Amino acid sequence: MNRSTRGAGAAVLAVLASACKKAETAPLYEKVAVERRDVVVTAIAQGVVRPTLTFSVKSKAWGEILEMPVQTGTEVKQGQLLARIDPRIPQQNLTQAQASLDKARAQLANATAQLKRSEALFGSHAIAETDYDAARLTAAIAQAAVVNAQANLQTAQDAMDDTHVRAPISGTILELDAVLGTVISSPTLGGGTVILKMANLDAVQDSALVAETDIGRVQPGMTVTIAVDAYPGRSFGGTVLKIQPQAQVVQNATMFPVLVAIPNAGHLLKPGMNSEVRIHTGQRQAVLAVPNAALRTQRDVASGATVLGLDPQVVQQQLAAAQAADTTLRARRARGAWGGDTAGGAGRLRAGAADSSGGATFTTASGMTIRLPPGVTAEQARAAFAKMRSGEDPTPAERALFQQLRSQFQRGGGAGGSGPGGGGGPGAGRRGGGRNGAASGYVVFVIRAGKVLPVPIRTGLSDLDYSEVTSGLTDGDTVLVLPSASLVQSQQQFKQRFQNVTGGGLPGLRQQQSQGTPAR
Repeated sequence: MNRSTRGAGAAVLAVLASACKKAETAPLYEKVAVERRDVVVTAIAQGVVRPTLTFSVKSKAWGEILEMPVQTGTEVKQGQLLARIDPRIPQQNLTQAQASLDKARAQLANATAQLKRSEALFGSHAIAETDYDAARLTAAIAQAAVVNAQANLQTAQDAMDDTHVRAPISGTILELDAVLGTVISSPTLGGGTVILKMANLDAVQDSALVAETDIGRVQPGMTVTIAVDAYPGRSFGGTVLKIQPQAQVVQNATMFPVLVAIPNAGHLLKPGMNSEVRIHTGQRQAVLAVPNAALRTQRDVASGATVLGLDPQVVQQQLAAAQAADTTLRARRARGAWGGDTAGGAGRLRAGAADSSGGATFTTASGMTIRLPPGVTAEQARAAFAKMRSGEDPTPAERALFQQLRSQFQRGGGAGGSGPGGGGGPGAGRRGGGRNGAASGYVVFVIRAGKVLPVPIRTGLSDLDYSEVTSGLTDGDTVLVLPSASLVQSQQQFKQRFQNVTGGGLPGLRQQQSQGTPAR
């Protein structure tokens, strides 16, 4: 029993040792090719889909609803019947109005005939003038009665037509506030009863709450991408329509409502849908980009070098030299030249006359003039940079040179002369150093000519996944995505714990083998 237990334990330890060995030999990085892609910076907000305009349909007639041929979700055209109200009372009023008009017309005809006879008699002096005036007044009153009866008839006809409630626009029925059999109250009492609500969903709006920290980058007319849970993997395009001036406080956070206009062909977006709104506040198309996980700061370079098996001190010296010379890569030629130097050196370095401080200078391919420390010539600097670019180990003197240049640029006084990096004075030198210093960009590890080299780069727009590279990399480069420093530390701690448990080996397995081997 003890022997089998020890055998099982040894097997488990062997499996752990094998797994640990595989973990050690497995690469701790991922190779990613530098490619051109679109980088879009967005302000993300949560919103709700709403109709552009909602109509509350009321009935001008009052009475019981006898017919309602629509339901929620029904697509209707303008003028289509929505509901029919009991027409009995309006029909009676219409009949009475028609009768009143007929009576008024008969009275007008009689008054007109009487007026004609009175005119003839008055012309022959058979009647007095007062009788003639009375006939004229009777005819005028009869004419007014006809006009009044016609108006009453038109009112009764309109009331009869109002018993048929029709759609004011083409759209979709959103909500029914009344059903078949509901009695509609008089419009003169409380403004009438709402029968239903409808809206045209050919275009909708999204009311999104944008954080106060992002609202300054949002402008009307910006492109917007909307996603809803109802259609996973599908997005809808829109445009910022308006930014509401009044803020809202939601859970102690200040938010601003932003209205987004969205074309809604097919009516896929429904009112009330929750949405994720991405407002495109910045965009670059077809630019060089690298994963954000590949970017390292100066503080992370040492841990990255350790993961790759490089000397952190040498890596720091290479970075110092690259930053001092402003050796950001613009293009890589077929022969691997740097900065257009056909001889394969470290850029077009040309010696300059000694400046007012007595030190020699040389100019990089980007046009930046570097002031060398006293006693260092341009030829020595060219050789040191060429060795750095090839990946060879620098000499102690070259390491000291790189360290001096790095310190000089960190103080902001490394650039001088007439190149783009400086304007000849101390102020210009500080501007050049600040723009080219480590604080203005990131560092990536790049595979070039089969060797891993640290390369300082400058970045532009950045989204959650990729960052635009404005200088330092070219098409065809390959960057390394390294694990975070915390992950490397946890792996080392696991390895140490495993060694503490096993004592650096598998003594139980060796003991079992020694006990099971027969003596000769």
